[in-house]
Amino acid sequence: MYKTYCRMVQKTFKLASPFLPWREPELLEGPNSLDKLPDVIKKNDISRILIVTDSGISGLGLMDGLLSNLQKKNIEFYIYDNTIPNPTITNIEEALEVYKKNDCQGIIAFGGGSPMDCAKGVGARVMRPEKSISQMKGQFKVRKELPPIFAVPTTAGTGSEATVAAVITDSNSHEKYAIIDLNLIPHYAVLDPLITLKMPPHITAATGMDALTHAIEAYIGRSNTAETRKFSINAVRLIYDNLYETYQNGENLTARANMQKAAYLAGLAFTRAYVGNVHAIAHTLGGFYSVPHGLANAVILPYVLEHYGEAVWDPLAELAVAAGIGNASDSAEENAKNFILSIKSLNSRMGIPPKVSGIQDRDIPIMAERALKEANPLYPVPKIFSRDDMFRLYQLIKD
Repeated sequence: MYKTYCRMVQKTFKLASPFLPWREPELLEGPNSLDKLPDVIKKNDISRILIVTDSGISGLGLMDGLLSNLQKKNIEFYIYDNTIPNPTITNIEEALEVYKKNDCQGIIAFGGGSPMDCAKGVGARVMRPEKSISQMKGQFKVRKELPPIFAVPTTAGTGSEATVAAVITDSNSHEKYAIIDLNLIPHYAVLDPLITLKMPPHITAATGMDALTHAIEAYIGRSNTAETRKFSINAVRLIYDNLYETYQNGENLTARANMQKAAYLAGLAFTRAYVGNVHAIAHTLGGFYSVPHGLANAVILPYVLEHYGEAVWDPLAELAVAAGIGNASDSAEENAKNFILSIKSLNSRMGIPPKVSGIQDRDIPIMAERALKEANPLYPVPKIFSRDDMFRLYQLIKD
């Protein structure tokens, strides 16, 4: 009965999806495209802007050129760079104070998924001051157009520059949850591969596997469409052709650009077709132990795909052929299992561990409950997991 209820909810969302006012961010692409951003900001009649980033970005000097160009255009900027991995409600409230204190008119989200999620949270709070972040948890509770958000991804993984979601952590309860609203889609996205060149190999690996997880979960889910399947297949191809190269040779500008495009396409795919149980589990690990999201997804992905069993053989076989590691003449089971093996191999070659260390047995019951609550009834997963399924998976991934 419960599974029937979940499927009914998922079908309702799928039927309603084509009628929603989806939009895509306006793209600035290619080397040095970041230099064009101040002109775009100026055209939006913005003279004071908040930049949400993190201390690592500030320390690397990745924003220096942008800040100089903003000054040349007489655009005042105010920087909040205390965002942490798995951004918290505190981060959002602190950045919001900077926004309000300086009468800002827009937001630049500069960094990986964490600054972008934080920036989206700030935008939501600006437009809904009467609502706390926790009150906007879930679907369609913002319902107001946000101030202009300019997303500048410095990693190639989260796809947050294209998505409807902001994932926030409550530091007190260790709960990690999403705010989902079409108004959270950034208005502009800058895909400049030059700003990803300094990304260290371990972050290149984890964020790339994050993008792969997005593409796969969107593809195997029951709410995919012809359009999202195309996004996913193209993303998977690009990732298999370029991720390991960027890990080995971070200065390869073409590979970096291709990975940025892959992350963006995967973001377009999952923001319409949703993610699945991999993400539900990963969010609990981020909330409890601050495991970086991309790393958590990378470790969990093959275990969940194996646990789905034959429910995912056909779509995984299609992805295997698209990625060039499967043969159309082989059975769906063979291609699917080879695809999962290729994920494990890619993880291993990039130094991603096969297990997650630090998981405490006492936390598993709470994490399993939260993962189930996140996944069901919303995520249109190939197979709806039970409490026992979740317990089994936590035991499998625990080092």
